[in-house]
Amino acid sequence: MFNIGDKVVYPMHGAGIIESIEEKEILGERQKYYVMRMPIGDMKVMVPLKNVESIGLREVVDESTVERVLERMRSGEVNDTTNWNRRYRANLDKMKSGDIYEVADVVRSLMLREEEKGLSTGERKMLENAKQILISELVLARNLKEEQAFELIDDIVITKNN
Repeated sequence: MFNIGDKVVYPMHGAGIIESIEEKEILGERQKYYVMRMPIGDMKVMVPLKNVESIGLREVVDESTVERVLERMRSGEVNDTTNWNRRYRANLDKMKSGDIYEVADVVRSLMLREEEKGLSTGERKMLENAKQILISELVLARNLKEEQAFELIDDIVITKNN
């Protein structure tokens, strides 16, 4: 159970702060919801309390985990299959996991692929989404501004590649 003010990650959507816990009736069913404010895009998301485990809602990572993620982005190998469809499905599975390391792997591999060969429209959209998810967590974990988090990721991946 999370509390108001907790920083949490909603897989495939990103990190946010729980602003309230409300009971609502939707489609004739009353249930409690976490109301999360997402710092990027200034969006609010309602997550049913009964679905928290199945959704994979988790706390934002700590500073030492952020450091390990950034180090992995600096030193990780890119293991991309040439088959676009397989690569896309593998990356989608990584993003759905909600694991910050997996999302960071998707960001790194797609950024490097974009530099080397360019991306298809689908992969470009996936890169944007993965970056938003990763950056939203970095913003909350490190208390950064969105622009600072974007620069941090770009510097790490682009510098590593050049």
